[in-house]
Amino acid sequence: MERKPKPKKCKICETEFTPWISTQKVCSPKCGILFVRMQAKEKEEKEKRKELKERKQKLMSRSDWLNLAQVEFNKFIRLRDKNDPCISCGRYHEGQYHAGHYRTVGAHPELRFNELNCHKQCSVCNNHKSGNIVEYRINLAKKIGEESLKWLEGPHDPIKLSIEEIKEIRDRYKNKSKELQ
Repeated sequence: MERKPKPKKCKICETEFTPWISTQKVCSPKCGILFVRMQAKEKEEKEKRKELKERKQKLMSRSDWLNLAQVEFNKFIRLRDKNDPCISCGRYHEGQYHAGHYRTVGAHPELRFNELNCHKQCSVCNNHKSGNIVEYRINLAKKIGEESLKWLEGPHDPIKLSIEEIKEIRDRYKNKSKELQ
């Protein structure tokens, strides 16, 4: 005994119909023509969006790429330290948390993407107390140890990352964030 195919809704006119074959998506040849045109238009729009995205990326400056990498790095730091209190004040609260750098990005750009230099910090300490640096240092010494802290405070060679290196950093931290989520 042959089974009757289940009724489907036409992708174009949304009327219910009984398909001739299991892969049929439309009720009539007229709707079929419109469906093919709709698919071609969607494919064309997708290609245009892809082309526009590529053009925008070509126009991006080194600082734009640094900002994108910083966003991914900060996201990773917040996820990594999600169960820890604020590095400066030691509080848990429901407010916003930042990825606070011990050595600032402006003064020490070579430590910008160093995981030892960046920890979860509440917005109050980071913004309103300028990093609450004295308490940050005390708690950082407990967290990473005196030797690592001395290395962090020591002199570092300046670095100039290429756009390709910045993209690699962004991708690395994007992947690390996905692993933590």
